[in-house]
Amino acid sequence: MSETGFKYSILASGSSGNSFYLETPKKKILVDAGLSGKKITSLLSEINRKPEDLDAILITHEHSDHIHGVGVLARKYGMDLYANEKTWQAMENSKYLGKVDSSQKHIFEMGKTKTFGDIDIESFGVSHDAVAPQFYRFMKDDKSFVLLTDTGYVSDRMAGIVANADGYLIESNHDVEILRAGSYAWRLKQRILSDLGHLSNEDGADAMIRTLGNRTKKIYLGHLSKENNIKELAHMTMVNQLAQADLGVGVDFQVYDTSPDTATPLTEI
Repeated sequence: MSETGFKYSILASGSSGNSFYLETPKKKILVDAGLSGKKITSLLSEINRKPEDLDAILITHEHSDHIHGVGVLARKYGMDLYANEKTWQAMENSKYLGKVDSSQKHIFEMGKTKTFGDIDIESFGVSHDAVAPQFYRFMKDDKSFVLLTDTGYVSDRMAGIVANADGYLIESNHDVEILRAGSYAWRLKQRILSDLGHLSNEDGADAMIRTLGNRTKKIYLGHLSKENNIKELAHMTMVNQLAQADLGVGVDFQVYDTSPDTATPLTEI
């Protein structure tokens, strides 16, 4: 077995729930647990992993599709939890977290890099209607993977932080026309389309055009809305826009889909 780099699986990605798994020879980490504890356990079993082996859960923000199962897993298995201070405050009032032992609660400040055993993890702020949402870049042995969903736009500053990773999970939440024509209340449509909402298929592709580099090998499309998107449309939009920008889609790197209820294969980077 190779001791360099790390392995990951996107356990679930979608507007109904999100969770990302990462392991190194020394650490097993979950980012978000936005489904029931039972479902997270089932998703981990798809890649032959168990929740009792987790060292930590990193939390991006307090929305239920990211923290639904955090409290249950923390109480049952005793792993450490990391979030920034404002997110902790927001979660204290959430019905999903419940009572968690104070010894398990840790602060991961926005804009900082923490070392977990043999991997460095950098947090960065995003533009979303949570109190202090942050996502993560994982770095080990000159390899890196970026999680970037739940943001209304990708600023040049953010693009610079996440540039030229080996792999990305990028948001492709909605197709603008499907959203506009759909059954959502106008206020909810405005929220999703705003700078504090979610990236459309086109926005996600534009973000990738500005951030991918010669190291990039894998792009995963994440956080697709069940109501306001179609997997094939999201995929086609990403591939077409990358091709129009003269980037080597399908040659230098591949585009992959994710699922709200099935884990991607455990993959080494």
